[in-house]
Amino acid sequence: MTTVSQLGRGLTAAEAASRLTRDGPNILPAARRTPAIVLLLRQMVHFFALLLWGASVLALLAGMPQLAVAIVIVVLLNGAFAFAQEYRADQASERLRELIPAGVVVRRDGRRLSIEAADLVAGDVVLLEAGDRISADLELAQVHALGINESMLTGESRLVHPAAGERAFAGTFVVEGEAEAVVVATGGRTRLAGIARLTQEASRPPSPLSVQIGKVVRVVAGIALAVGAAFFGLAQLLGMEPAESFLFALGVTVALVPEGLLPTVTLSLARAAQRMAAQNALVRHLEAVETLGSATFICTDKTGTLTRNEMTVADLWSPAASPAEVLRSAVLSSTGRMSGGKPVGDPMEVALHVEALRLHAAVDDEITARFPFDPVRRRASVVAGGRLHLKGAPDAVLPLCHAVPGADEALARMSDRGLRVLAVARGDTAEERDLEFLGLVGLYDPPRDDVAEAIWKCRIAGIKLAMVTGDHPRTARAIAAEVGLLGEEELVVTGADLPADDAALGELLDRDGVVVARVTPEDKLRIARALRSRGHVVAMTGDGVNDGPALREADIGIAMGASGTDVAREAADLVLLDDHFATIVAAIELGRATYANVRRFLTYHLTDNVAELTPFAVWALSGGTIPLALSVLQVLALDIGTDLLPALALGAEPANPRTMHGPARTGNLIDRRVLARVFGVLGPAQALAEMGAFLGVLLFGGWKFGTAPDLGLLAAASGAAFAAVVLGQFANAFACRSESRWIGGIRWRTNPLLLGAIAVEAVLLLLFLGLPAVAGLLGGASPPMAGWLLAALAIPVMIVADAAYKAWQARGRRASPDASGVMR
Repeated sequence: MTTVSQLGRGLTAAEAASRLTRDGPNILPAARRTPAIVLLLRQMVHFFALLLWGASVLALLAGMPQLAVAIVIVVLLNGAFAFAQEYRADQASERLRELIPAGVVVRRDGRRLSIEAADLVAGDVVLLEAGDRISADLELAQVHALGINESMLTGESRLVHPAAGERAFAGTFVVEGEAEAVVVATGGRTRLAGIARLTQEASRPPSPLSVQIGKVVRVVAGIALAVGAAFFGLAQLLGMEPAESFLFALGVTVALVPEGLLPTVTLSLARAAQRMAAQNALVRHLEAVETLGSATFICTDKTGTLTRNEMTVADLWSPAASPAEVLRSAVLSSTGRMSGGKPVGDPMEVALHVEALRLHAAVDDEITARFPFDPVRRRASVVAGGRLHLKGAPDAVLPLCHAVPGADEALARMSDRGLRVLAVARGDTAEERDLEFLGLVGLYDPPRDDVAEAIWKCRIAGIKLAMVTGDHPRTARAIAAEVGLLGEEELVVTGADLPADDAALGELLDRDGVVVARVTPEDKLRIARALRSRGHVVAMTGDGVNDGPALREADIGIAMGASGTDVAREAADLVLLDDHFATIVAAIELGRATYANVRRFLTYHLTDNVAELTPFAVWALSGGTIPLALSVLQVLALDIGTDLLPALALGAEPANPRTMHGPARTGNLIDRRVLARVFGVLGPAQALAEMGAFLGVLLFGGWKFGTAPDLGLLAAASGAAFAAVVLGQFANAFACRSESRWIGGIRWRTNPLLLGAIAVEAVLLLLFLGLPAVAGLLGGASPPMAGWLLAALAIPVMIVADAAYKAWQARGRRASPDASGVMR
């Protein structure tokens, strides 16, 4: 290892080459990635896909190649949608690699060289200056007013001024000063690599929506298989040939399986993601749309999210000196400046400079000596114009000054206002003693204008809040109190004081309005785990490299788009393009609306499934006396043709004004309320209209019960049944827009996509029945005028049934005031 005494020479080229061979290049280890082909195959072999693959094979064996091809298309579409989302899975560890710069300046063989960062080795002498990103873990040998921004690793917003002998870490960057340092760790041995490993190890939990959709698919598929098997046995008992019995049972199974469900869910989430993007919330994982709507606990950072990240001078107190004198000494002992209209350096010091310029204070004296801030001294000082100028924490500065009457009272007053207070002093010598106290400066980072309203909305919605930040507890508490986040208990804890036991940690933090300051990456990770273990759906915000593991561990990670790092954005599910807490709340509202919309189109899908199953049930219960009203291909045409667009339009239904009133509805997507509407009202109404149109055309055509109808008459009657289902879908789509308001009480123009979907559905109906080739392939034909009129009755039948049910429900809610009854 190179010693400090060898700084002037550095390593030789031969030594560097030998160590590079021994230790390997200075790059972060690449994360193991699942090949794209494996991701694609996974989407083709899960339970739902296997069920459909089996159905396609059986249809082919049964002599129905058209049905087999149609089912294969459904499988491929579902798999493609799912694969497209998983393929975009996060690459946080890969983005961490990009924090290593391409070039770095070193000293080798006594000469100053610029080399690729990947060629750095342990023992190299690195030359740092302002603007450099640090390429490896270093031991500082010589420092000159060095200031390093470590916020991406530590979460601490202020600059760090390390002394000789201390460490500087890969991924951070030099803001001011210069230094010479010796490389002590490269590549996978750096602290940055350790955070990369944490990011890789943190597993992403399944979203509530994926869990619920999985339940729906498994239950419905299981029922479909069981009913199909039962109908196969029944067909055998009725004397059908085995091949015909199988085809019949396959039709029953296909009728019950919601083939269009998964594409509908995916496209609905994509639509919601587009709406979120329009409100500055960029979704990286589609399931995060609904997960955010299910959030019960938000852990938010402070700087930039709740505040503007713009420090300003709010108060100044001095016993004798003028404000300009106080600001002059404060700025001289600072390095942050407003340069060319842009802030450069520490935001607090930039704020001091701005205020000094406003007061026309002289701040351009030549600095002859500089003593940077450090955590031990908690102050910074310079010698300029033959005098010492000093600023720092009041408890670190006041003891160095002559007694100042009134200073304690002024300090208490500013502290009560929650300001960050600096004490300013000057002396006649370079020694930091017997100083002249100049005054106190109070600064704060202004809260964003509408953050208090956003926090109030969270409270109404039953969402708990916590501030989790790397800043000082006083600063964090002040902002939390000012924006209304601080809870009634006013609990403020630091990372060092958090319980070691995760259960105790969860119990401590599971309350509204807690503030956790001075946290480490490991602390944020533990906080997310502890809250999740208590049943919370946790949203965690972050902007730095240090936040990557916690963003992955949380149910939904939220990164800052304007001020955050690529690492945080890649680790997150949601990126705030404006870094604004209020955008989180707007996204939560859209997420909740999406959950309600999933229930809407599930109700719509299942209602149509009832209508699709009914012809098979009627045929079986009649002992074959009543012919089949729909063919299997007609059922598939309904599922992936006419059924899909209105369902997607329901997925874009705007949020109800009361969406954010009360806790999120995160229970079963299919509950008793949905089942009652589907199987007790909407499904039977649509089935009644369907079978009425079918039997009406048969009877008008001279058919007698127990006889085999003419094939042309059967095709026309089947077309009438098909038309009745499609026309019933028109009314069903509007009925499903609300669980409480009847169709006439809903403004049609609030969802223009649904109007367009209905228009397209009408065109598809005409194509499916009006084109003889298509109608013949599906197994139907265009019905006579009487058949069209009977089919059209499906619309008023659905409207009346829906209105009657909702009126009955409304009377029940009035009789039971505690019932919710609010449609989200």
